[in-house]
Amino acid sequence: MITIVDYAPADREGVVALVLEIQRGEFGVPITLEDQPDLADIPGSFQRGRGGFWVAKDGDEVVGTVGLLDGGEAALRKMFVRKDRRGLDGVAARLLATLVAHAYAKALPRLFLGTRPEMVAAHRFYEKSGFARVEPSALPATFPRMAFDSVFYRRDLERLPLG
Repeated sequence: MITIVDYAPADREGVVALVLEIQRGEFGVPITLEDQPDLADIPGSFQRGRGGFWVAKDGDEVVGTVGLLDGGEAALRKMFVRKDRRGLDGVAARLLATLVAHAYAKALPRLFLGTRPEMVAAHRFYEKSGFARVEPSALPATFPRMAFDSVFYRRDLERLPLG
């Protein structure tokens, strides 16, 4: 059974291994842990302000991750699900729902994210999840762009009317 939990220091090794394997092994992105200071310091990067970082686990094994950076405008980062778990148990949808619920509770007005052109399945997932593709010029000045990202999305977080 898959559980979604807040990141804890004991998850570090599993998170780093999962993310780097998908980035480098699956998609051939020439990136290291040193190129990703947010991944090297998850508590200091994500778990401050209105941010957060969540891990999908099967027992003690990390099978998915997602992070929310709070930099004025919220940035969804490090959304990864192990290849053999994609489409199973709704892991990606559950991770995203956890992040969106957190962002909504923290009164964040919108989410932004960046991804790569070859991640077509991710594009479909984000679009089905209420994200709309935007041009780089529509990104807030505070958005933390990764050098390898060139496709960007935005999702407004709807508010219910009062009364």
